[in-house]
Amino acid sequence: MEYLEFELPIKELEEQLQKCQLIGEESDVDVTETCKQIEKKLLEAKKDIYKNLTAWQRVQMSRHPNRPYTLDYINAIFGDTFLELHGDRNFKDDKAMIGGLGKIGDQSYMFIGQQKGYNTKTRQYRNFGMANPEGYRKALRLMKTAEKFGIPVVTLIDTPGAYPGLEAEERGQGEAIARNILEMTRLKVPIFTVIIGEGASGGALGIGVGDKVLMLENTWYSVISPESCSSILWRSWEYKEQAAESLKLTAKDMKKMKLVDEIVKEPIGGAHKDREKTFATVRDAIVKSYDEYKNLSPIDLVEKRMDKYSKMGEFND
Repeated sequence: MEYLEFELPIKELEEQLQKCQLIGEESDVDVTETCKQIEKKLLEAKKDIYKNLTAWQRVQMSRHPNRPYTLDYINAIFGDTFLELHGDRNFKDDKAMIGGLGKIGDQSYMFIGQQKGYNTKTRQYRNFGMANPEGYRKALRLMKTAEKFGIPVVTLIDTPGAYPGLEAEERGQGEAIARNILEMTRLKVPIFTVIIGEGASGGALGIGVGDKVLMLENTWYSVISPESCSSILWRSWEYKEQAAESLKLTAKDMKKMKLVDEIVKEPIGGAHKDREKTFATVRDAIVKSYDEYKNLSPIDLVEKRMDKYSKMGEFND
């Protein structure tokens, strides 16, 4: 298990607990009471640390190497019912963008999401979760297919941003993202968006327009990453923590500004601490969201979605 810097007090207590339990197993000494005291301290430390996370610490949590990615959610929620679909029918299949059909109960869904890698080889294969234009065009093709057959769309967001390479720009990265935003606003089936990790810039917005936008507790959603913001404003990454606070990018901030609709609770310590519980919570949130929107006509659905996004950014002096 890997620990972040602010989790080191938890690591120390967990190591003490393991040593205490080992002494109890290997000797005749009764250490039950000592273990209970350490367990109590450990629980209090977890509650205290995870209840008071700063914006930068939540960014770190969203990037935790053990955190589940899109394919983990797909495999857990859909299992063998998932059928992956490939290609944008224009250029090639983008490995950073996963898409396909799956079932929850008797209801089919079109699942689309960005996929990061687990090690150096798979990170390169998935381009670190940064999609090219063909990835967004593949996503749009799958959304249009879902619309044709009346299937609701679920998108999972976890990306440090769209790929900024020269070849991506040559193939129309900006146009592809803008086209997706336009088409998603008028798609005639329900769209549910779940931010499961990093939600950075246009890379997230390219699959981020939804009737209901859900955001896991330890994720972030912003026009720019704290490091990039710090490097632009202060010419250094040293101010990334200050930038994270100023950007108001946490789930709580997003909900307060009405940019997301619901915060999905994570197990104490983050989604990676209890993956099965996290998968079940996200699955239930998707089903609940679909139940809210399934009876709306296509006209009402689009009108409600347009109205929702038109109101964003309004304020009174």
